[in-house]
Amino acid sequence: MSPPGGKNLDHHFNESAWDHPENISMKPRTLILGIGNILMTDEGVGAEVVRRLEAALEPDEAIAFMDGGTLSFTLAGPIGESQRLIVVDAAALSDAPGSLRLFEDEAMDRQLRTQARSVHEVSLSDLMDMARLSDSLPERRALIGIEPGVIDWGERLTPEVEAAVPLAMRLAMDLLARWDAEWTAGSPVRESPT
Repeated sequence: MSPPGGKNLDHHFNESAWDHPENISMKPRTLILGIGNILMTDEGVGAEVVRRLEAALEPDEAIAFMDGGTLSFTLAGPIGESQRLIVVDAAALSDAPGSLRLFEDEAMDRQLRTQARSVHEVSLSDLMDMARLSDSLPERRALIGIEPGVIDWGERLTPEVEAAVPLAMRLAMDLLARWDAEWTAGSPVRESPT
């Protein structure tokens, strides 16, 4: 079942790989979640970044890609199953269209609290609160926000936001590589600057 404007919600982790104790040392599960309505021009940038990212990366059983559409309570399960979460979404950053910002861990939480307004069934802030209350908040989490230029009926991104897609993909890949390096080194979770 898909949320309005979404698809691919059945794309979960390969559970058989996680059901065996010998896989305990495997890297943490990561959900890369694109949010937005693909029928509303730049509002769909999160889904587009995740679609292209999935095509660009080598298959990895520890990474799931999901088009979260316009959000739904059904996303609480996949978020709660993940130790790491990367969300890509159009975000009002008070900057030029196509601008990017990365919010990690507590900085993501603060951004969601200040930008919690949503026209969707449920906000990302609501989903993160559900995960927090059920003690399943991903240990590492990040929001890649992309400033939209136009949010109106249309299936294509504006040129400025289209140009930001490869930059957002690189940002997500660099974040995954850094998190993997930290996990491999066994370094503690770093605190985001206040």
